[in-house]
Amino acid sequence: MASIPSASFSSPCRHASERRPSFAGVCSSSVTSLRGVRFEVRKISTRMVVRCVAAAASYVPPTVSETKLNFLKAYKRPIPSIYNNVLQELLVQQHLMRYKTTYQYDAVFALGFVTVYEQLMEGFPSSEDRDAIFQSYIKALKEDPEQYRIDAKKLEEWASSQTPSSLVDFASREGEVEAILKDISERAQGNGNFSYSRFFAIGLFRLLELANATEPTVLEKEDYFCQALTQTFVVLQLCAALHINKHSVDRDLDVYRNLLSKLVQAKELLKEYVDREKKKREERSTSQKANEAITQFVGDISVF
Repeated sequence: MASIPSASFSSPCRHASERRPSFAGVCSSSVTSLRGVRFEVRKISTRMVVRCVAAAASYVPPTVSETKLNFLKAYKRPIPSIYNNVLQELLVQQHLMRYKTTYQYDAVFALGFVTVYEQLMEGFPSSEDRDAIFQSYIKALKEDPEQYRIDAKKLEEWASSQTPSSLVDFASREGEVEAILKDISERAQGNGNFSYSRFFAIGLFRLLELANATEPTVLEKEDYFCQALTQTFVVLQLCAALHINKHSVDRDLDVYRNLLSKLVQAKELLKEYVDREKKKREERSTSQKANEAITQFVGDISVF
């Protein structure tokens, strides 16, 4: 039973001069009589309550520097700067999201991060290193990388079997993913912890993409605008169903698209640089082999 600061039992036939039971001291129980009716009142130690509150107040989340250090300790191999610079920036942003008091992990957030990570690390030289970096990154935030992967895959498979209308209509159906989306909708209304983020917006975009609710499939101008209006309406419906601000989603998706565009350009520049260096190495190698052949030939002539 919860702690009761005071108790007052009034009656129209009796004055309020009755003694109130005392609740001071350690956890115990007392019996109070009111006109022959016995009430047992369990008393909870105020010390215990204070200790619980103090324990919650004393929690200090790790700093950004500590999270970055955790990542560097977990993955000690060098990462090409084009990838590492973006990874470090994402890690800082996600640290701030992760340790907000309103933060609660959910599968849409996980899908958003996995989508960003796969886009960022596309073309990374080693698939094993790519996965190891992912593991180290999530563990640095004190979360479960396997849970991220499992939930992202679950949502992708579900969304691939949906239409735009069935995706939006999740609240009227039963199912594992539907339950996840319903829970998010409830929390977004204030019934629990929920913190909107760009990763969440990207997760929504990925769901819409897999349900064929994004990107026009035809190129004719008239159909393009018709499709665009339809897409906008679907996004509006999904945001309304989840109780998410559509303006925030649109803004963050624009940021995401710009990031991807810059990333593609950076990767193209990197590829050109790598190709040039490879060509130079091949030329140096060819020149070295030619010099060795000439030297050997000169040696053979002198022996002859």
